[in-house]
Amino acid sequence: MDLKHIIQLIEKVNETELGEIKIEQGDFKIAIRSKAYTEAIKNGKVVMQSSAAIPAGVKVPQATPVAQIANASNTESNGSAETTKPEVAAGAELSTIKAPMIGTFYRSAGPDKEPFKKVGDTINVGDTICIIEAMKLFNEIEAETSGKIVKILIDDASPVEYDQPVFLIEPA
Repeated sequence: MDLKHIIQLIEKVNETELGEIKIEQGDFKIAIRSKAYTEAIKNGKVVMQSSAAIPAGVKVPQATPVAQIANASNTESNGSAETTKPEVAAGAELSTIKAPMIGTFYRSAGPDKEPFKKVGDTINVGDTICIIEAMKLFNEIEAETSGKIVKILIDDASPVEYDQPVFLIEPA
Protein backbone atom coordinates (compact mmCIF):
# COMPACT_ATOMS: atom_id res chain seq x y z
CA MET A 1 0.00 0.00 0.00
CA ASP A 2 1.47 3.33 -1.00
CA LEU A 3 1.29 6.70 0.75
CA LYS A 4 -1.43 7.96 -1.61
CA HIS A 5 -3.78 5.12 -0.57
CA ILE A 6 -3.01 5.65 3.12
CA ILE A 7 -3.84 9.37 2.86
CA GLN A 8 -7.11 8.52 1.08
CA LEU A 9 -7.99 6.08 3.88
CA ILE A 10 -7.29 8.71 6.53
CA GLU A 11 -9.51 11.22 4.73
CA LYS A 12 -12.35 8.68 4.38
CA VAL A 13 -12.17 7.69 8.06
CA ASN A 14 -12.37 11.37 9.07
CA GLU A 15 -15.28 12.06 6.68
CA THR A 16 -17.41 9.13 7.83
CA GLU A 17 -18.75 7.92 11.16
CA LEU A 18 -16.22 5.10 11.04
CA GLY A 19 -14.24 5.10 14.29
CA GLU A 20 -11.35 2.84 13.39
CA ILE A 21 -10.12 0.73 10.50
CA LYS A 22 -7.40 -1.92 10.57
CA ILE A 23 -5.88 -3.38 7.42
CA GLU A 24 -3.45 -6.27 7.12
CA GLN A 25 -1.86 -7.24 3.82
CA GLY A 26 0.95 -9.75 4.32
CA ASP A 27 3.59 -8.10 6.52
CA PHE A 28 1.96 -4.67 6.17
CA LYS A 29 -0.41 -3.64 8.97
CA ILE A 30 -2.07 -0.28 9.58
CA ALA A 31 -4.70 1.02 11.99
CA ILE A 32 -6.35 4.40 11.44
CA ARG A 33 -8.58 6.05 14.05
CA SER A 34 -10.71 9.13 13.60
CA LYS A 35 -9.97 12.12 15.82
CA ALA A 36 -13.45 11.90 17.41
CA TYR A 37 -12.95 8.19 18.16
CA THR A 38 -9.54 8.81 19.76
CA GLU A 39 -11.00 11.60 21.93
CA ALA A 40 -13.88 9.34 22.97
CA ILE A 41 -11.39 6.65 24.01
CA LYS A 42 -9.40 9.19 26.06
CA ASN A 43 -12.59 10.28 27.81
CA GLY A 44 -13.65 6.67 28.47
CA LYS A 45 -16.77 6.92 26.29
CA VAL A 46 -15.95 4.01 23.95
CA VAL A 47 -16.23 0.32 24.77
CA MET A 48 -13.60 -1.63 22.86
CA GLN A 49 -14.98 -4.55 20.86
CA SER A 50 -13.13 -7.31 19.09
CA SER A 51 -14.19 -8.81 15.81
CA ALA A 52 -12.73 -12.17 16.87
CA ALA A 53 -14.94 -14.56 18.81
CA ILE A 54 -13.75 -15.58 22.25
CA PRO A 55 -13.61 -19.39 22.59
CA ALA A 56 -15.89 -20.97 25.20
CA GLY A 57 -14.24 -21.46 28.57
CA VAL A 58 -11.69 -18.66 28.13
CA LYS A 59 -11.85 -16.09 30.91
CA VAL A 60 -11.40 -12.48 29.83
CA PRO A 61 -9.82 -10.24 32.50
CA GLN A 62 -11.79 -7.18 33.51
CA ALA A 63 -10.26 -3.75 32.95
CA THR A 64 -9.10 -1.93 36.09
CA PRO A 65 -9.80 1.81 36.26
CA VAL A 66 -6.69 4.00 36.62
CA ALA A 67 -8.06 5.48 39.86
CA GLN A 68 -8.32 2.00 41.37
CA ILE A 69 -4.76 1.19 40.27
CA ALA A 70 -3.49 4.42 41.85
CA ASN A 71 -5.16 3.54 45.16
CA ALA A 72 -3.87 -0.05 45.23
CA SER A 73 -2.21 -1.19 48.43
CA ASN A 74 1.57 -1.24 48.85
CA THR A 75 2.90 -4.59 47.66
CA GLU A 76 6.07 -6.05 46.21
CA SER A 77 6.08 -8.01 42.99
CA ASN A 78 8.51 -10.44 41.41
CA GLY A 79 7.30 -9.27 37.99
CA SER A 80 8.46 -6.19 36.20
CA ALA A 81 5.45 -3.98 36.81
CA GLU A 82 6.23 -2.20 40.01
CA THR A 83 3.45 -2.03 42.53
CA THR A 84 5.29 -0.51 45.47
CA LYS A 85 3.68 2.83 46.09
CA PRO A 86 5.94 5.53 47.56
CA GLU A 87 4.53 8.25 49.75
CA VAL A 88 2.16 10.43 47.75
CA ALA A 89 1.17 13.86 49.04
CA ALA A 90 -2.42 14.00 50.27
CA GLY A 91 -4.73 15.25 47.54
CA ALA A 92 -1.99 15.00 44.91
CA GLU A 93 -3.25 14.75 41.32
CA LEU A 94 -1.57 11.91 39.47
CA SER A 95 -0.82 12.29 35.79
CA THR A 96 -0.53 9.41 33.37
CA ILE A 97 2.15 8.77 30.79
CA LYS A 98 0.59 6.79 27.94
CA ALA A 99 2.14 4.64 25.24
CA PRO A 100 2.64 6.69 22.07
CA MET A 101 2.46 3.59 19.86
CA ILE A 102 1.56 -0.08 19.65
CA GLY A 103 4.41 -2.47 20.41
CA THR A 104 6.24 -4.33 23.15
CA PHE A 105 7.12 -2.45 26.35
CA TYR A 106 10.62 -2.79 27.81
CA ARG A 107 11.81 -1.13 31.01
CA SER A 108 15.52 -1.45 30.16
CA ALA A 109 17.85 -1.40 27.16
CA GLY A 110 18.51 -5.13 27.50
CA PRO A 111 17.76 -8.16 29.67
CA ASP A 112 20.97 -7.70 31.68
CA LYS A 113 20.64 -3.90 31.98
CA GLU A 114 19.15 -1.85 34.80
CA PRO A 115 15.67 -0.37 34.19
CA PHE A 116 15.63 3.20 32.92
CA LYS A 117 13.38 4.26 35.80
CA LYS A 118 11.83 2.60 38.88
CA VAL A 119 8.95 3.47 41.19
CA GLY A 120 10.01 6.40 43.37
CA ASP A 121 12.47 7.79 40.81
CA THR A 122 12.18 11.44 39.83
CA ILE A 123 11.89 12.11 36.12
CA ASN A 124 12.34 15.26 34.06
CA VAL A 125 11.01 16.17 30.65
CA GLY A 126 13.17 14.41 28.05
CA ASP A 127 14.39 11.57 30.31
CA THR A 128 14.24 8.14 28.67
CA ILE A 129 11.72 6.14 30.69
CA CYS A 130 11.28 2.97 28.59
CA ILE A 131 11.56 1.41 25.14
CA ILE A 132 8.70 0.31 22.92
CA GLU A 133 9.60 -2.12 20.16
CA ALA A 134 7.46 -1.74 17.07
CA MET A 135 8.17 -3.66 13.86
CA LYS A 136 11.72 -4.56 14.96
CA LEU A 137 12.52 -0.92 15.76
CA PHE A 138 13.37 -0.01 19.35
CA ASN A 139 11.92 3.42 20.16
CA GLU A 140 13.18 5.22 23.25
CA ILE A 141 10.23 6.87 24.97
CA GLU A 142 10.95 10.16 26.71
CA ALA A 143 9.03 11.69 29.60
CA GLU A 144 6.71 14.51 28.59
CA THR A 145 6.24 15.62 32.18
CA SER A 146 8.36 16.00 35.31
CA GLY A 147 7.61 14.36 38.63
CA LYS A 148 7.97 11.18 40.65
CA ILE A 149 6.99 7.74 39.34
CA VAL A 150 4.22 6.37 41.57
CA LYS A 151 3.42 3.20 39.64
CA ILE A 152 4.48 1.30 36.52
CA LEU A 153 1.35 -0.25 35.03
CA ILE A 154 2.87 -2.62 32.44
CA ASP A 155 5.03 -5.71 32.93
CA ASP A 156 8.38 -5.84 31.16
CA ALA A 157 8.25 -7.42 27.67
CA SER A 158 4.45 -7.10 27.55
CA PRO A 159 2.43 -5.88 24.60
CA VAL A 160 1.16 -2.32 24.85
CA GLU A 161 -1.57 -0.54 22.87
CA TYR A 162 -1.56 3.01 21.58
CA ASP A 163 -2.61 5.47 24.30
CA GLN A 164 -2.55 2.78 27.02
CA PRO A 165 -1.52 4.11 30.45
CA VAL A 166 2.03 2.98 31.29
CA PHE A 167 3.22 5.17 34.19
CA LEU A 168 1.44 7.06 36.97
CA ILE A 169 3.33 10.23 37.88
CA GLU A 170 3.05 12.62 40.81
CA PRO A 171 3.79 15.96 39.12
CA ALA A 172 6.71 17.97 40.48
